[in-house]
Amino acid sequence: MSSGQGESGGRQEGQLPASGSVVTGGGNGVVFSGESIRPAVVSLSNQRLRLNPNKEHKPDTYDDLQLDFSPSIFSSLERYLPPSMLGMPRDDKVKFMREILLKYLPHGERNRVQKHREYRQKIISSYQPLHRELYTMHPATTFVPSFLKAISDNTEESFRSIMSEPSPGVFTFEMLQPRFCELLLAEVENFEKWVNDAKFRIMRPNTMNRYGAVLDDFGLETMLDKFMEGFIRPISRVFFSEVGGSTLDSHHGFIVEYGNNRDVDLGFHVDDSEVTLNVCLGKQFSGGELFFRGTRCDKHVNTGTQSEETFDYSHVPGQAVLHRGRHRHGARATTSGHRINLLLWCRSSVFREMKKYQKDFSGWCGECQREKKERQRTSIAATKLVKSFFLLKKING
Repeated sequence: MSSGQGESGGRQEGQLPASGSVVTGGGNGVVFSGESIRPAVVSLSNQRLRLNPNKEHKPDTYDDLQLDFSPSIFSSLERYLPPSMLGMPRDDKVKFMREILLKYLPHGERNRVQKHREYRQKIISSYQPLHRELYTMHPATTFVPSFLKAISDNTEESFRSIMSEPSPGVFTFEMLQPRFCELLLAEVENFEKWVNDAKFRIMRPNTMNRYGAVLDDFGLETMLDKFMEGFIRPISRVFFSEVGGSTLDSHHGFIVEYGNNRDVDLGFHVDDSEVTLNVCLGKQFSGGELFFRGTRCDKHVNTGTQSEETFDYSHVPGQAVLHRGRHRHGARATTSGHRINLLLWCRSSVFREMKKYQKDFSGWCGECQREKKERQRTSIAATKLVKSFFLLKKING
């Protein structure tokens, strides 16, 4: 079993899980405790962050800045700034928050983040987009009307009206407009052609996929941030709240390619995400089914699969699959044609910090649930045994 390496993760089954290997400016945690940030002293001033967020404060947007971390993290963290800083210029707030964020990155990780930032800047300064309209979120041309209406209504009932849940915790629904899929495919092909012509060394989405591209690396990060915040987080708040669905604050967005002269399949793995969106963009193909085998925490990632946890899913272009990142899965061989999928790993730094202090994940881990039920069964049996003993003792005088 692997973590964070394949189409949505990936090391081969039977190996111990590892932390995700992709650093994309998000999910590299501010230190949180529950719903509040621990106070931190920074050299910029002697002021401390608030223990609880200022929910009435409307934070600045940071989408137009080149930052070490996802712009949404800065917007989220701003609510915790000391009251005296809320009215300060945006650049001053960025400097203050950036120092806090970097404080919690190991030195080696800081270098890695900086190198990745330089890599992105080199691409963006040279690459000429084919379809610039993709780089700004336009919901009406991105999503099908039924999906937009469900998001607008923003209720569990509206979401369920467009979704199927063929297996617990796996949701499928029609999502992307065919034209948007075509434009995104053309943009990826244009980027790959530019990479080849420029003899530029491209960073692949992960260590298992030899093909595909990280969308964030060539300018689509801001669009995908809005994609996550406005259209994935509302759904995740309802269906994946126990794994941080309401506090998703960063993402890793990428394309994977399977078929002739591409990757063929993907091993059994878990994702480096709290919630994973997987959308088939096309084209013509056969095979490539996803197989799911139950949700697991780190402790139980290599445990067996129960019959009710087994589920296979066949991709349909434009159709989305939404599931927990810790839902174990893989992809079977694409036997003909060319399959291309959009993956969006959505992460919550709040949940990741909270998880460090938890031992029981029976709210979402299948094996934790079974262990909890077994403890309850044993406890009830022991209580009955004690009651029977004292009853017999009473009867026998």
